[in-house]
Amino acid sequence: MARSYDIAVIPGDGTGPEVVAEGIKVLEAVAAVEDIRFDFTHFDFGGERYLRTGEILPETASEELRKYHAIYLGAIGHPDVKPGILEKGILLRLRFELDQYINLRPVKLYPNVETPLKDKGPGHIDYVVVRENSGGVYTGAGGITMKGTPHEVAVQEMIYNRFQVERCLRYAFAFTRKRNKRKTLALVGKTNVLTYVFDLWERVFHEIGENEFPDIKREYYHVDATCMWMVKNPEWFDVLVTENMFGDIITDLGAITQGGMGIAAGGNINPGGVSMFEPIGGSAPKYTGMNIINPLAAIASAQMMMETLGEDRAAARIEGGIVKALQNDIKSLAAGMMGMGTTQVGDRVAEYASA
Repeated sequence: MARSYDIAVIPGDGTGPEVVAEGIKVLEAVAAVEDIRFDFTHFDFGGERYLRTGEILPETASEELRKYHAIYLGAIGHPDVKPGILEKGILLRLRFELDQYINLRPVKLYPNVETPLKDKGPGHIDYVVVRENSGGVYTGAGGITMKGTPHEVAVQEMIYNRFQVERCLRYAFAFTRKRNKRKTLALVGKTNVLTYVFDLWERVFHEIGENEFPDIKREYYHVDATCMWMVKNPEWFDVLVTENMFGDIITDLGAITQGGMGIAAGGNINPGGVSMFEPIGGSAPKYTGMNIINPLAAIASAQMMMETLGEDRAAARIEGGIVKALQNDIKSLAAGMMGMGTTQVGDRVAEYASA
């Protein structure tokens, strides 16, 4: 009997619907050979809906999305909507309300993809960043007093409780064990300056490691040193775990080393609930409807969705399809430079993945 998954689809803005369509194409091709069935339900959340109705996200949206096995997101960002409105009103709101407390970002260089790092290849760049996704400065604690005066004060606070730290670290240790490569988890922080927050992180890191995951090697890196080593020695890394803001910064640095946003995928994970998967590159509205945008990041996020749902064979098929398309067909990751259109890339990956 086919395994069945209900997937909520938010195509979003700009080229989001185009890349999501290719991801769904690949998922359906793999489903046909892996005895899987998908039921996709589309939601029109995004800039066009907001401009038409004035509503960013319905009050019932999170409750409705909890009914699905996963959420597949294209991109949020509309040129006619002020930056921040949709991002905070849709992306951040869903992350917080659905308690997607892990942001998972693989940093992997595929064959025939150019990296700006000299003398580095696929064997050097293959690690994962686990970013805490629900706390820190992004929660908005703080404020402004005496605004507009010479004495104006702005405060934004980095706040973590032990519960948030424990569950993030426990997920990271378990992920490192399942990944089963170097079995090394490194905490990325700033213990010499952010002494209160990272005292908590470091103590819990070692407590959980010693008591629950003695098979996992533990390391600690300052975040500034991590940025340097991501450029000079990315082969040192297996899994990195860090707080929200640091994770946001280092994952974008990692993305450019793996070939740019056109290949970078991410997951907002709630291990006990519904998770959301998305390409990292944004909506690229200037390319809308031209059939030239690179869909590989969206396809890779579909692969992450399959892994998270426990469909490892389907995920391996999708990754294999991406690799073969890069080796055989795709000339460049840049929009309009791939040597084929968006839909053709999806066709190639689907063909290879289902073979």
